[in-house]
Amino acid sequence: MPTDFDTLTFLKRAIKFGASDIHLKVDEHPTIRKDGKIIKIDLPKITDADMDTICSTLVPKEIKTKANSVFDLDFAFEIKNLSRFRVNLSRQLGKTGVVIRAIPYEIKSPDELNLPEIVNSFTELNTGIVFVTGATGCGKTTTLASIIEHINQNYQKHIITIEDPIEFIFTGKKSIITQRQIEIDTPSTADGIKYALRQDPDVILIGEIRDRETMSNALKAAETGHLVFATLHTNDAIQTITRVINLYEPNDREFIRTQIAETLRGTIAQKLVLTKDGTRHPACEVLIATPTIKDFIIKDKLEEIYELVKKGSFDGMETMNMSLFNLLQAEIITEEEALNNSNNKIELQQMLKGIYHGTERYE
Repeated sequence: MPTDFDTLTFLKRAIKFGASDIHLKVDEHPTIRKDGKIIKIDLPKITDADMDTICSTLVPKEIKTKANSVFDLDFAFEIKNLSRFRVNLSRQLGKTGVVIRAIPYEIKSPDELNLPEIVNSFTELNTGIVFVTGATGCGKTTTLASIIEHINQNYQKHIITIEDPIEFIFTGKKSIITQRQIEIDTPSTADGIKYALRQDPDVILIGEIRDRETMSNALKAAETGHLVFATLHTNDAIQTITRVINLYEPNDREFIRTQIAETLRGTIAQKLVLTKDGTRHPACEVLIATPTIKDFIIKDKLEEIYELVKKGSFDGMETMNMSLFNLLQAEIITEEEALNNSNNKIELQQMLKGIYHGTERYE
């Protein structure tokens, strides 16, 4: 059956328009996301024939058979000299749909991304693990790519990335970089980490940690003299530490708390907030694993860590509320946007009233 939908032309126009994501589903109009907002495009609804053409265009030939037999599949696609894309193929009510994330060729520096200055200090580490966390679409991958590229440009290291799929493409500069894609270059993330330890790495980037085996291998890598960066889907530092511990059985958690305390170097919890001029800006909670914080992890006093982060500005730490408050003070975002993105709205409201700012004070 003939189809009028031109996949490549649509993707090129979407990138030119500034779209971060493209949604294509059968019986629905093509849709994009720009600056966090969903926009339906005034084009005919996607037909079954359109979707066959879309999949034929996007799915790499080496996984076309698999694409016909699974319900969900992630892979990468590229339009040369324009952009790379991360593609998720899924089923909805028996129909196929794809969600496409644009991955630009350019890798921006932490400063260009408006990340906190303390983020650069993580690139100077030689061992340990750093978690970059947040919801889907919050910029975790972009932040990690920025950190890796900073190391690449400034240090003589061997960097191994283990991703599903590979998103940003790195070109070795002072460092050499090995990028491995799950199910193409290595069977699984856990296996990728295990065998990476035999490939003379200095830095290991793990696209996402989803299970206990992967976490155990990541912690072992950090424990044995490597610098590990990884992502988790958590909202703040305490959730991150709790998620790691809860991957394990109760009888193992005392040991894991000690292992985390020994290997953790910091966490970055990130959100993208809408600015007054309609663009998006990162708001970041940053934890630095100080000796006191390590002690609290071992003693299972996780809730007390938040108070340390609030009072740890001298270490470069800040809570999400502190980050939002600073963006509001700088007139980058509105009060409504700050409150909408706060994990603790009551505390932020108190800060806005002058009751709390970094350490307690009353006006």
